[in-house]
Amino acid sequence: MAPREVSIWDDAFERCVAFHGHACPGLAIGYRAAKAGLGWLGERRAADEEIVAVVETDACGDDAIQVVTGCTFGKGNFIFRDYGKHAYTFLSRSSGRGVRLLLKAGGPPRTPAQAALFEKVRAGEAGQEDLLRFREVQEERTQEVLRRPLEDLFVLREVHMTLPPRATLGDSRPCDRCGEMTMSLKMVERNGLMLCRGCLGPEG
Repeated sequence: MAPREVSIWDDAFERCVAFHGHACPGLAIGYRAAKAGLGWLGERRAADEEIVAVVETDACGDDAIQVVTGCTFGKGNFIFRDYGKHAYTFLSRSSGRGVRLLLKAGGPPRTPAQAALFEKVRAGEAGQEDLLRFREVQEERTQEVLRRPLEDLFVLREVHMTLPPRATLGDSRPCDRCGEMTMSLKMVERNGLMLCRGCLGPEG
């Protein structure tokens, strides 16, 4: 099934910008991945836990994934794996199908001038003119990501994964050591005491 995705700066991307706080190429990468993933699955934005998203980096694109797919930490269908890869997997509970999109070669490369400007801003050495140019460059690179053909951005492949269980719900009770209310399902028994994970120490 060919991915259905929008590759222009539209209202949907603007909602990602509002959530994230600014536009940047990383946000656009997550946006393109999310739109393509939903299109490949033939699914719409999740109202509950219909879709599961697995992200392998804690970068800007994750915010777009949450906005576009409706997968969030609070609903338990947004899963973070700290692999340092711009890779995004989308799973459908209704069909059992899944797709993983892996960014090719780190995304659009910076020119030497852009790289020097980026380092200047990151080091806190940029003046007002540099900052204005930096914002222009970021918008240009963001537009480039939004317009690029999907096959130039990602390696896309079907995956077969065991779907994670739905979010668990449980009563809370006070930890026997610190007294703070803790979901009982997250507590651990130690020497007859029910402890929160914060009180377990290094052995926990």
